[in-house]
Amino acid sequence: MEVPTIEIRPPRTWSQLDRALREHASYDWLILTSVNGVEALVDRCRRLRLSLRSLGGLKVAAIGPATRRALEQHGSKVDVVPSEYIAEAVVKKLHHRVRGQRILLVRAAVARDVIPRQLEEAGAEVTVAEAYRTVAPSGSRRKLAAIFRNPEQRPHVVTFTSSSTARNFHELVRSIDKRSFEHVAMASVGPVTSATLRECGYEVATQARKYTMPGLAKAIVEWSRRNGPRFLPEDR
Repeated sequence: MEVPTIEIRPPRTWSQLDRALREHASYDWLILTSVNGVEALVDRCRRLRLSLRSLGGLKVAAIGPATRRALEQHGSKVDVVPSEYIAEAVVKKLHHRVRGQRILLVRAAVARDVIPRQLEEAGAEVTVAEAYRTVAPSGSRRKLAAIFRNPEQRPHVVTFTSSSTARNFHELVRSIDKRSFEHVAMASVGPVTSATLRECGYEVATQARKYTMPGLAKAIVEWSRRNGPRFLPEDR
């Protein structure tokens, strides 16, 4: 059952990103943290009559393999992909390479400040450009209520692919009796998402070892083999 808890929308203004793209020659590094950021970047380049290849003078860091593939599909060479697909790993990869350099970070409007803060501490100048924002879809509250209030429809596992999905899910289900979640396992794509789920009061049943969608699917399969039958109530 698919119920989106985030909807991608344009930022309230493109001014930051457009200004940075027009001044791209003054930057040393470009950091992308999601496929959504890549698609927004490509779209703004088109509107400004730039090609992604025209940014070839910048060294490029991508947070994970999906972001790297999206960049490469548009003809961009990626110089750095960390072994763990989280902000802290990006910082670790770049920490000793960016002193005195200018970095353009293209990301969501609301995101953790790990990358800009820690790279600035390492001596870099970081410009953060908002490429998109996430909101809770208006129709999802009703869909979630219908699913969780019906014992026959209630899922065995709910997947979370980002902190935004976790926060928005929590907000969307506030009116639902918490007993509806007693036998529902929460599956997280990685440690940052897991931390957000715990902050919202949920227990994390399983977490991907490799922080990707295939990694999350594998974690759920392995979890269900170990715990599924014991986790479910007898009448299910």
